[in-house]
Amino acid sequence: MAMVAYRRNFVAGGTYFFTVTLRDRRARFLVEHIGDLRRAFAQTRARKPFVIEAMVVLPDHLHAIWRLPEHDTDYPGRWKSIKSLFTQALNSHGIDVGKRHDCSASIWQRRYWEHTIRDEQHWLHHIDYIHFNPVKPSRVRTAYLLTFAAMITFQRYAMRTLQLFR
Repeated sequence: MAMVAYRRNFVAGGTYFFTVTLRDRRARFLVEHIGDLRRAFAQTRARKPFVIEAMVVLPDHLHAIWRLPEHDTDYPGRWKSIKSLFTQALNSHGIDVGKRHDCSASIWQRRYWEHTIRDEQHWLHHIDYIHFNPVKPSRVRTAYLLTFAAMITFQRYAMRTLQLFR
């Protein structure tokens, strides 16, 4: 059975919403090794800058809104770097990251979901999704119980980002 060709939308300097997921939905690597995930993001951003406008990290997946620099469309390269650096960190801790038949690590789902943000209303909708996605029956009871880091990040970038859509 042939795979369907998936086409991504590339907008130079665009703003994107992402969902990136571990292959094993029961795994908790993202929160149990959050320091390694932060380092993977920091190292990637040092080489290929981008703005994280909002983000939530859950045990088995994360949601993020990124804004790329003007004239830049390479979000796939950034995700490849983040996934690779995080996987290498887990491997260095002696965690079995598994192998696929092509010898790539198998902790991540191969693909990720990406969506181009069109306008301010669309951006606000995805900001709400990120802030309230953890408030589900199996996670936490109220958004109040979540870390304030997401709100601080949102406040830091919100005014500057809203100016882009005016």
